[in-house]
Amino acid sequence: MAKYTVNQLPVSTLLSQVQSEQIAIPELQRPFVWDSVKVRDLMDSLYCGYPVGYLITWQSIGAHLKGGKTAAHQQILIDGQQRVTAIQAAVAGMPVVTKKYSKKRIIIAFNPVTEEFATLTPVIRKDPQWIPDISEIFKSAAAFKFVGNYLHQNPSVDQDIAAENIGRLAEIKNAQIGVIALSDDLDVETVSEIFIRINSKGVPLSSADFAMSKIATYGDRGRNLRKLIDYFCHLSVAPHAYEDIAENDTEFAQSEYLPKIKWLKDDAEDLYDPSYNDIVRVAGLVGFNRGKASSIVSELSGRDPESRKVDESRIPMAYDKLEAALLEITSKYQFENFVMLIKSAGFISSKLINSKNALNFAYALYLKLRQDKSMSEGERKRITRRWFVMSALTGRHSGSFESTWEQDMRRITQHGAGEYLAQIENSELSESFWSVALPQNLETTSTNSPYFQTFIASQVAGGARGFLSRHITVATMQQHSGDIHHVVPKNYLIKAGLKDRAEYNQVANYALTETAVNIAINDAPPAVYLARVKQQIEKQVLDLGEIVDDVDLEQNLMENALPASLESVDSVSYFDFLSERRLLMARAIQRYYEVL
Repeated sequence: MAKYTVNQLPVSTLLSQVQSEQIAIPELQRPFVWDSVKVRDLMDSLYCGYPVGYLITWQSIGAHLKGGKTAAHQQILIDGQQRVTAIQAAVAGMPVVTKKYSKKRIIIAFNPVTEEFATLTPVIRKDPQWIPDISEIFKSAAAFKFVGNYLHQNPSVDQDIAAENIGRLAEIKNAQIGVIALSDDLDVETVSEIFIRINSKGVPLSSADFAMSKIATYGDRGRNLRKLIDYFCHLSVAPHAYEDIAENDTEFAQSEYLPKIKWLKDDAEDLYDPSYNDIVRVAGLVGFNRGKASSIVSELSGRDPESRKVDESRIPMAYDKLEAALLEITSKYQFENFVMLIKSAGFISSKLINSKNALNFAYALYLKLRQDKSMSEGERKRITRRWFVMSALTGRHSGSFESTWEQDMRRITQHGAGEYLAQIENSELSESFWSVALPQNLETTSTNSPYFQTFIASQVAGGARGFLSRHITVATMQQHSGDIHHVVPKNYLIKAGLKDRAEYNQVANYALTETAVNIAINDAPPAVYLARVKQQIEKQVLDLGEIVDDVDLEQNLMENALPASLESVDSVSYFDFLSERRLLMARAIQRYYEVL
């Protein structure tokens, strides 16, 4: 069976099919990103008969059209949204959506004498030699009258040339645009591969892009569900945009969904700012127990996962499941409780979260566990916390994570989350993990390493103070100000002959400390600066300020997983120190995990 067909459509036919929703533009309610110069250049290319690239569409089964009809095979425009929107703006005179979700016209003018296109300006509007808005000629029922009026206003121009060029302008409606229509029986991965090979820029479309496109085809409900995802993600990072959305997107404002996310306008939380890609994946897990975004497309197309056959009667139920999942995901109560849960595990800043996938699955797991009314909230939170930290430490949600997600959800459903988590812990977090694998994983220079980030989270959760700090905690430093300090100073090691960054920038040589302490320690080796601290404690000498006055040195070293023998560490014993520190850090993480 052919994977695609290639058609040539006149501009007028293309606009008609878009207007009737035979071709759906999922991006229509997203801000138009082209500037007016690109619109002008596109019109010039069509006028000159130059190719403007192929549009790519993908057939969608069971899509809803205007008037309540259902399309057997509606085409979803997956490449070419900006070009079609530009043609609608310039030729059909339709407004575009701005960054503030308001609508405005992009008006393109044409000079029949010079054959120039330009964005309309006040100067051009006053010049009778210009046609100020080319959409007027396409709306005109009698083009010859339009030509006559123009020539009457411009008697000094070459009448034949001006008339001929206006006629060429009117012929833009017949300019041919190539449309590659992909078959509806292609899976998302194949569609994506075809797209990449056709698209000269090679910009990949994600499975979530296709899912968002598919969601939008289900009439008003589908468009608003797509907007619910889009706007939730946008407001998570830009709460101030709420008023723009409420004021300018009247369709969505009048739906039931805008009030559901109104709480975001006052939200200042930035620990978890999901993208639409994240929300689609979480919705797949919560609504369908499916880990792949492409699986949502199959579900919303009515494809039976067992028989692989399409049953259109399944489509309304699939949208019901999707809507229920999205309302759970975007709920203020659920979302804020989840964020608080993650913070209670010590991950109080997005800087400590290396894996968005681990966060996504943890949120889906939390929402799924809430469906079990027999489980206490405390047990629900305990399982979610441990799962999140376990997945961060084991890299469970890296690589080909989608299949793992589906397997995990299936086994959680079969065995129960607590029992299945215990199985994973016994298998992957054995004593050899804590004593061998984790110390080896801590042999890194990356402060973005999930192992180092989890160590910092363990300090936050345990209320640890910064290195040589009397009162200031690691949590305070993580949220406000604090330095990553070399326990054995970098310049001291360099002067001793360690020139390799991979040696002196090991995370096992790092500790969070206050800026004043960091400056005061300077380049002194541990023997020197710790002796100075001890002298302060004994004599109340304030060379380093009151920050380290009365610090309990032994306790402080323990809180920072530093050996009691730190004072004896020098350039010679430095590598032995690193090995010991890694073991201490690993044990600190283990103790933290066991009491989560």
